[in-house]
Amino acid sequence: MKTAIVILNWNGRALLERFLGSVVQHSAHLATIYVADNASTDTSIAYCEEYFPEEVIVIKNTKNGGYAKGYNDALRHVDADLYVLMNSDVMVKEGWLEPMLAIFETSSEIAVAQPKIKDLKRPTHFEYAGAAGGYIDALGYPYCRGRIFNTCEEDTGQYNDTVDVQWASGACLFIKAAQYWEVGGLDEDFFAHQEEIDLCWRVKNKGYRVVAVGDSEVFHLGGATLATSNPVKTFYNFRNTLFALVKNSPGSKFILYILFRLILDGIAGVKFLLEGKPKHVWAILQAHISFYSHFPSLLEKRKTLPQRKDYYTIGSIVFQYFVKNKKSYRDLL
Repeated sequence: MKTAIVILNWNGRALLERFLGSVVQHSAHLATIYVADNASTDTSIAYCEEYFPEEVIVIKNTKNGGYAKGYNDALRHVDADLYVLMNSDVMVKEGWLEPMLAIFETSSEIAVAQPKIKDLKRPTHFEYAGAAGGYIDALGYPYCRGRIFNTCEEDTGQYNDTVDVQWASGACLFIKAAQYWEVGGLDEDFFAHQEEIDLCWRVKNKGYRVVAVGDSEVFHLGGATLATSNPVKTFYNFRNTLFALVKNSPGSKFILYILFRLILDGIAGVKFLLEGKPKHVWAILQAHISFYSHFPSLLEKRKTLPQRKDYYTIGSIVFQYFVKNKKSYRDLL
């Protein structure tokens, strides 16, 4: 397949200097490499044009529309059968790409895939954003093979297989172009965070498969654009999870799931308050206010989406992790 690696950038020259070279070195023989710039005000574009004039194509978005709109705008200018949405803080090594491309040749039903995502700062361990493939529980909490909440497992080869998952990480997400546009691309109301979960959910509801490929790995710095400690990230994570639940949760009882989730969000707010993090409490309140204002439009989107299916294997990962003390994916099996 004609493959395009598209790296979204916003004022990230330092990240491009550190990571783009590895992508070019180990991927250019099999893929065309793009940097999609979200109206940066630094010298990111000049860097690409000076150091990779032949190897990298720069797409200049007219505004910073976040992850979702940034990719939607950029991908309209990309001619490829397979898109690779890659964060600008991902390092790759020789041989990483071949297994990923090969997996799409095994079944026409596979539309989305991800490699194992390891922690660049601690390469023996999985990284928070995707690990070895993602799942969500009935209340919308994401977890991964290799990562539950803030507990990241050491990679001992336990997830070297290729398996179907519920979502693939936006840090390094492979998706067929036809299916990307068939489901309408990324939802721009999300702006950033959790949008790949929503995208994969819609892809699966169309009958396609999402897989994690165990014999490929990349290394992700993580938190380069927005640190976990940033209340803005708290806002998007809490709000966008509610967005995805309304749009995609199966059955007529989805309102009950939303209500339970809102209650747990309140408990999380109390926890932040006790930890002396009032800005995160305010971020959760703002997330709920934004969610309520979007609720009518989310219901309209829900009506247009294909038949929703129940992919849950865990009712509450919160209960499993905090009450039953199951800290790894293997403990859940």
